Amino acid sequence: RWKVMIIHQLMLGPRRFNQLQRELGGITHRTLTKNLREMEAKNLLIRKVYQEIPPHVEYRLSPLGISLKPILTAMHEWSEEYGHQIARDDIMDQ
Repeated sequence: RWKVMIIHQLMLGPRRFNQLQRELGGITHRTLTKNLREMEAKNLLIRKVYQEIPPHVEYRLSPLGISLKPILTAMHEWSEEYGHQIARDDIMDQ
């Protein structure tokens, strides 16, 4: 669940850790760290460490991560068009 949301935020441009955590709202420090590490290991994002004082780290999508954009856009468009049917069916099943 979080990885798709992280990718969405990084599609808007590079983000620092705290910025991602604020924008994602509700994700814990531990969960965000774990997801970012997993995504970096799978080459979906690039972690850049700036050697300055105070040091900071920035995350951005790799070319592989950017290649997910059309898929996520299509999923979003599908949910906009058909998502209400799923929600309506869930209500009717209760």
